[in-house]
Amino acid sequence: MHPGGEVAAARAAGKAGTAYILSTISGHKLEDVKAGSSGPVFYQLYLMGGRAAAEAVIERARVARFAGLVVTIDTPVSGIRERDYRNGMKELISGSLLEKIPFLPQVLSRPGWLTSFLLDGGLPALPNVVIPSKGPMPLVDINAALATSAVTWADLRWIRDLWRGPIAIKGVLTGDDARRAIDEGVAAISVSNHGGRQLDGVPASLRALPEVVAAVNGQVEVLMDGGIRRGTDIVKAICLGARAVLCGRAYAYGLAASGEAGIARAIEILRADLERTLKLLGCPSIAALDRSYVNVPKSWEWS
Repeated sequence: MHPGGEVAAARAAGKAGTAYILSTISGHKLEDVKAGSSGPVFYQLYLMGGRAAAEAVIERARVARFAGLVVTIDTPVSGIRERDYRNGMKELISGSLLEKIPFLPQVLSRPGWLTSFLLDGGLPALPNVVIPSKGPMPLVDINAALATSAVTWADLRWIRDLWRGPIAIKGVLTGDDARRAIDEGVAAISVSNHGGRQLDGVPASLRALPEVVAAVNGQVEVLMDGGIRRGTDIVKAICLGARAVLCGRAYAYGLAASGEAGIARAIEILRADLERTLKLLGCPSIAALDRSYVNVPKSWEWS
């Protein structure tokens, strides 16, 4: 999206006084991303490349003093992302020159981006997925790697033995899984449907949030991600019991448009709309938000 990538994102998050979560599938070394932020940085773990690769990156995150691990559990395989097919992602990333031709007009119509992309070295390998005796995993190998990286409860126990800091589970949509995660010793749960890109027809994160909050019953922190585009979206999630929200796509748009400055602008838009929403609700602070500020369908209630 932009040469600054995750380093610029972490820097912008730190300046805004918030945390950043770095995905395993990133173009910058985790050490550089951590050094770029003045705020807490978490590592979002995918078990790509096998246990040896995961053990190595967990140790790197420990040495770099990451604040915690966020273990993603909803990608045993990559979903059928029809938009990616329409946009030619496969052809552009790994196809032949002939396969790329239909998409060249879009690329050539953005000479500034194309120049920046080429000067940055084109498609990077994944510097945080280092396969023993092979080196960093090529980007084109992601889908195949995901198919062999499903997370089980046994894996979570293994990860907890390696990582003594806090662990969050990302991708929980049911009360049963939330309770099981607590039994396994997690510090936080992120209610997430992976941006709606994995299983077609899966409930929206906001729809699943009340069930998970009720099941957790205050024992661990509950976060939510998916569909956060406005300050009102943040308010709804907090009213339904989320401690905080995670935001991906909105900041990615800012990154693609203008690097760190674009991310700062995206955060500013969300913050301003959040503050405006509180004022229009007559609510004195985020801490005062509760169910009284939203109309919740009876079918969403959970006991």
